[in-house]
Formats: sequence, structure tokens, C-alpha cells
Amino acid sequence: MKGKGSLLRWFWPLVAVAVLVALPAILPRYQLRLVNEALIFSLFAVSYNLLLGYAGLLSFGHAMFFGVGAYTTGLLAGKGAAMPFFGALALATLVTTLVGFAVGVLLLRVRGTPFALLTLAFNALFYAIAIKWSDLTGGDDGLKLFRPAIDVGITQLNTNAHSVFYYITLLVVGVTLLYCWYFTRTSMGRTVLLMRENEERLRFVGYNTSVSRLILFTFTGSLAGMAGSFYALFFSFVSLEAISIDMTTRVLLMTFIGGTGHFLGPVLGAGVYIYLQDFLSDLTDRWPLIMGVLFILIVLFAPGGLSGIIRSATGFFVRQDNAKG
Repeated sequence: MKGKGSLLRWFWPLVAVAVLVALPAILPRYQLRLVNEALIFSLFAVSYNLLLGYAGLLSFGHAMFFGVGAYTTGLLAGKGAAMPFFGALALATLVTTLVGFAVGVLLLRVRGTPFALLTLAFNALFYAIAIKWSDLTGGDDGLKLFRPAIDVGITQLNTNAHSVFYYITLLVVGVTLLYCWYFTRTSMGRTVLLMRENEERLRFVGYNTSVSRLILFTFTGSLAGMAGSFYALFFSFVSLEAISIDMTTRVLLMTFIGGTGHFLGPVLGAGVYIYLQDFLSDLTDRWPLIMGVLFILIVLFAPGGLSGIIRSATGFFVRQDNAKG
């Protein structure tokens, strides 16, 4: 029975991986681009969920890391720059990690509402820099960039091919999400959960919660920066939207739609958001209003998000099945 349970535990994840690998052969180009975009935003949403859902830290400035990653990639892969694909991705993630550490040090002693407002202020600061420093960022015109080819020795992978870029995104984002899941199972991840539940008691037993918060803030910032780097490479363009408050609102919606109480909730939320936005934008220009109403309904009637609804439904059917048995 135990062996059967272990097999069932891994069955659906393996099926999901197999489906994702097979998608380029199944889906048309436009649909594959939507899946690719959903993968990128799933990493962004998971990084936000680690901050909000696991640590209880509400941030209104998570887009500053996303934007820093995007703009760094734009500078490294645009204007005739010859930075390799993974070099640009790694350096953009490193720069965002350093920015996350610097901002985190300044936010070390605050929590609650002051923390949320200060993250909003920092986001506004970075947004203003992106506008005013137009010689570097392109200002309102943005930055155009080119996807560098990947040299694998005997040949070069053309990252402009949709299937190639999709597989690269799937591999890197998939491995990163797997590491994030592992992080939640480590002692540091459990400390973050305990800090959310009762930070005073955690400090009383000897934990330095300020350092734990700084590590988490820096880590989630680096994840958001990696997502921003992929976002820039995906669209081959970086605009002010990448670092705007609207981008933070977008990832907040994804996280709440999917559910903050489950690790894969934001992944589900990112996919639903991307496809729903694409569907509604074809119907009406007022699609943000519909998304806003949906967000309100979820907060009021399904605070656990779609993952909470799925778990409740699964639990109901399991109880019904046990009752029949």
C-alpha cells in the first residue's frame, strides 16, 4: 500500500511534465507563446507567494525586482551587446539579488503596513529612475533587445525559434520552481512559516528573525529578477510596464487567484490569469474591470483561491467515497 501511494504521488507530476514537454508538437505557435508567458509569470508569482503566503509580508513593490531584471537583460542583450544568453540571465539575476539585499537591509526593522508602504515607495523610486535616466533605460521608448543564440559546441541553438525558447524556459523555470519547493521544506523555509505565525515567540527562543526576513526578501527578489529577465527575452523588448505598480498588481492578482495557501497555487493563478486576460481582451477593452471583479469575488467568497476550491472539492469526494466504502 505504501509503495502504491508513493507511485500515485509521483504519477500526476510526471504526467504534467510529459504534457509540457510535448506541447510544442501539439499546440499552434500562438498558444505555445501563451504557455511560455504563463511559465515566466508562474515563477514571478511563486516568488511573491513566498514573501506573502509563507512569510506574511505584503509587498507593493515586487515589480521593482522584476523590472531591474528585465532592464539589466535589455542592457546586456541590446544596443549591439554580445552577452551570451545564460550570461545575461545569470548577471541580471545577480544584479537583482544585490538590489534585493540593499533594499532588504533598509527594510529590516519594519513590518506590517510600514513595510508595505515602503516597498511601494521603493518601487516608485525605481520607476522614476527608469523614466528619468532615459539615456540608459530608453525612458518612454523602452529598450529593444535580441535573443542571443546558445552555443552548445557542435551547433548553435536559435533562441528565436519558439520551441527552442520554450524548452529553455521550461527547463530553467522548472528547475528553479523545484528548488523553491525544496526551500519550503528546509529549516529556513519552516522558520519563515513560524515567523508568519508568531514572530515574537520565534525571537524569544533565539531566532534572529530580521536576518531570516532579509534572506527571504533577497531570495524572492532574485527569483523575480530571473522572471523579469525571461520576460525581456520573451518579448525582445523592455518598457516601463515591467517596473510599474501595475506589474505588482498583476502578480498579486495571480497569487490570490491561484491561492496563497498552496505552493502550486500561484502557478495555477498565473496560467488562469494569462489565458483569461487573452480571452477577455479579445472581447472587450474593459477586461481589467472584469479581472478586478473576479479578484473581489475570490477574496470575499474563496480566500483560498482556486487551489483552495480544488482541495475542498477533492476532500469532499474523498469523504463521499469513504462513506460509501
